[in-house]
Amino acid sequence: MDNTDVPQWAPSPAEYDDLALALDGVLPDVSVAVPDDITVPPSGLVDLTDVEGTPVARLTVASCRETAAGGQVITGSVAPLAPREDGVFRHLHRTPDDLRDVLTGSKAAAFPVDAPLSTADLARLAESVTAYDTTVLLPLVGHGSSRSLSPPALVRATTAVAALLPGRVLVVPVPLARRDDADDDARRRRLVAAAYGEPVALALDEPRVLAPGEGAYTLDGYPDRIAAIIAAEHPPLHERGLVVFFTGLSGSGKSTVARRLRDLILERGDRTVTLLDGDVVRRMLSAGLGFSRADREANVARIGFVAAEVARHGGLAICAPIAPYAATRAEVRRTVGDAGGGFVLVHVATPLEECERRDRKGLYAQARAGLIKEFTGISDPYEAPTDPDLVLDTTGTEIDAVATSVLDLLTTRGWFRPPGA
Repeated sequence: MDNTDVPQWAPSPAEYDDLALALDGVLPDVSVAVPDDITVPPSGLVDLTDVEGTPVARLTVASCRETAAGGQVITGSVAPLAPREDGVFRHLHRTPDDLRDVLTGSKAAAFPVDAPLSTADLARLAESVTAYDTTVLLPLVGHGSSRSLSPPALVRATTAVAALLPGRVLVVPVPLARRDDADDDARRRRLVAAAYGEPVALALDEPRVLAPGEGAYTLDGYPDRIAAIIAAEHPPLHERGLVVFFTGLSGSGKSTVARRLRDLILERGDRTVTLLDGDVVRRMLSAGLGFSRADREANVARIGFVAAEVARHGGLAICAPIAPYAATRAEVRRTVGDAGGGFVLVHVATPLEECERRDRKGLYAQARAGLIKEFTGISDPYEAPTDPDLVLDTTGTEIDAVATSVLDLLTTRGWFRPPGA
């Protein structure tokens, strides 16, 4: 068949992880959600691509079901089209067949790892594998599986663990994505473990490392080498990435407050700042987008993507779009969290009447006259946040005082050192 006759689709991160496991022979098939405009040809073939659009596998569709959202989920077996070139610690990658060749005649225990192991965990694990020739540690580096540490740090911590266990120990990262259903998640973990050896069931301590914004954490009870990896991964809050996200109606004062907050932070001199103002982003990052709901959501998503990358590297991003839709704001929060950053939502709740009175750009007048369609607050809704960290009203207030209140909140929560500290 001509490849041009085969439709292509890029799976989600979790689906892409499933694809890798299926190509390794761990999973029997793959399920991928695709939009309804992807038509499965009579051949039943669909090519799955990486994020860059390069086909990496061909799926032979065995079943297809519609979703409540109007899309479809296709399921089937896969065959490789190109070797996977991405993934954490690829030089440690082994398929179950590869490992069986290495472990010929060896009795192997397989143990999935999704968080750093404490000293007590190590003692229990060492006792559980005494009857085996080899222990295969499987750090779970798939989407959402690693807890407390990023996937690369989890592999480093697991490699450090290997040196502390008796006998022969191998480390094989596995791209198993976490499932929302706990039973399904546990079943898949057992399936992965069974592919690499005899599964070892062991109740581990809950990781005591907290996510950004949740407060202090303790390294007590971890071996020194593991503790050092955890400490490097979880610096104090004032050294971690943060996104301060302002949302509010046009004319609410959010851009003015955001700019003043940036200036106050730069005056302190202890953090770098990236300002992503809605109007500026539209000229530079989102040129060509209109003001339909889809385009406005795309604009906010782009702001969120850039902000998350700033936070990923320990920077502070201040965003000030209108961002009228709750679902889009929640997606930005999730994107930032996935990058390891903190997220503070500030609702600039200046009343519509005051925003319209200001109307510096004449937009409200044009919207009232019907010259601007789908204008937030007039002909299109603004979904006020139900989960803001701070609510502000700039009516009759000094901008310095408003911006200082935001900085005070960030300082109280630990994102900045207290004055004089």
